[in-house]
Amino acid sequence: MRGRARKIVVFAAVLAVAICATAYAITAEIGPVKVSATATLKPRELPAHGNRPVFLSSITRVGTRDGSTPPTLQTLLFQLDRNGTVDTKGLPTCTTAKLEGTTPTVARKRCAGALVGKGTGKALVTMPGSAPFTITSPLSFFNGPPDHGRPTLIAHAYETVPVPQALLVPIVIERVAKGRYGFRAEVQLPEIAGGYGAATLAEAKIGAIRKRGGREVGYINAHCVGGRLQVQGSAKFTDGDYFPVLLTSPCHLPR
Repeated sequence: MRGRARKIVVFAAVLAVAICATAYAITAEIGPVKVSATATLKPRELPAHGNRPVFLSSITRVGTRDGSTPPTLQTLLFQLDRNGTVDTKGLPTCTTAKLEGTTPTVARKRCAGALVGKGTGKALVTMPGSAPFTITSPLSFFNGPPDHGRPTLIAHAYETVPVPQALLVPIVIERVAKGRYGFRAEVQLPEIAGGYGAATLAEAKIGAIRKRGGREVGYINAHCVGGRLQVQGSAKFTDGDYFPVLLTSPCHLPR
């Protein structure tokens, strides 16, 4: 029955996109578990050729319809539209060594030049002997050192239970040639609250603009082809559940 439920959710997600090609939000369910995801690229007015700096916003929410504790989110996978680029030339980098043990405020101050994104993370913590409670942390994304020529990000979060500590997640941005997609990024979520935490929200806005050669250059840059930019994502949980989503963000040429 579990496998059949997975197939139903996959079909529902694909059907929703086919019916509404400009939709960029999807909600899917397996049993009591509900996952929603959005992805938006702005600005929407983009050239047909060349590139313009853009900002990628994404929101992933995990919950349950019956109020039970959601399963533990293990991996988020994103494949990004090939009609864009990630440009790190001349952008300062930050390392995990600089970020170890830092609070969000200290991390952003220490690596201010490398900061390319911010967001919010939430998790439901269920510890033995105490009622469930929610913890919240600012999320920071820093341009990291290249990995064999590939751009990298370092995601930074901070938790206070069971002990205060920084959570650091290195993310490699890979080039791919896979139809509509040109980049791939896989996020391995760290253990939260000593293993007692289940992520319920991951919200982020990625993008930064700097001057180079007298013109503006973005961390992410894109142009518009076919009236949309597309992101394919998936969420995988430790219990084996897998939620695929296909998200599009409308774009148009300058008037």
